[in-house]
Amino acid sequence: MDVADKMAYSMGMTGLLSILVALVCIAVSWWALQQFRFDLFLKQPKSPAAKMLQVLLSIALGYQVARFVLEYFNWSQLLKGMF
Repeated sequence: MDVADKMAYSMGMTGLLSILVALVCIAVSWWALQQFRFDLFLKQPKSPAAKMLQVLLSIALGYQVARFVLEYFNWSQLLKGMF
């Protein structure tokens, strides 16, 4: 394997890891939002629009959590150079 192949493989693995972390975080945020009482804030909490809002909130929250986790991992990798 030459340098270009190693780099392509590394980038592919990083992309795969990012996708998996994002999907797991979205699933966890969906699970956590199931406990939230949307009926206190919405007129029709069982409507399709309310469910879509819950899906979009799960995606937004999960994406932010995944972004934090991946950035934290990258920061920890950068600390290796200090020691």
